Amino acid sequence: MTDDVFDRLARSSFRSRFKLGPKEADYLVSKGRATIRSHAADFVAQRLAPAVPKNDGKQTPMRGHPAFIAQHATATCCRSCLEKWHGIPTGRLMSAEEQRYTVDIIMAWIDRKGA
Repeated sequence: MTDDVFDRLARSSFRSRFKLGPKEADYLVSKGRATIRSHAADFVAQRLAPAVPKNDGKQTPMRGHPAFIAQHATATCCRSCLEKWHGIPTGRLMSAEEQRYTVDIIMAWIDRKGA
């Protein structure tokens, strides 16, 4: 993971408009970083890691959890965005390393933009 990814994301008017709302920021503070990371790992494993995720392209809500906001901001919200922005191919199960990378990107955004 490099700053290059965040530099490219910052040039996207769509990706750069995401910010944590008051509810997500409060949730982050109340639950703590470790819990949010655990939730993000679960979301990635369940919603992104399968070769053909259920409702791909629509599986990540736009609000309600800091990880969801971060996923849209970092283009880790669906398999086509993961392929386009991060080079993780569609149509196959994500490896453990790819899942860890995805969670790391989500958490790096939260660390940069969070509470």
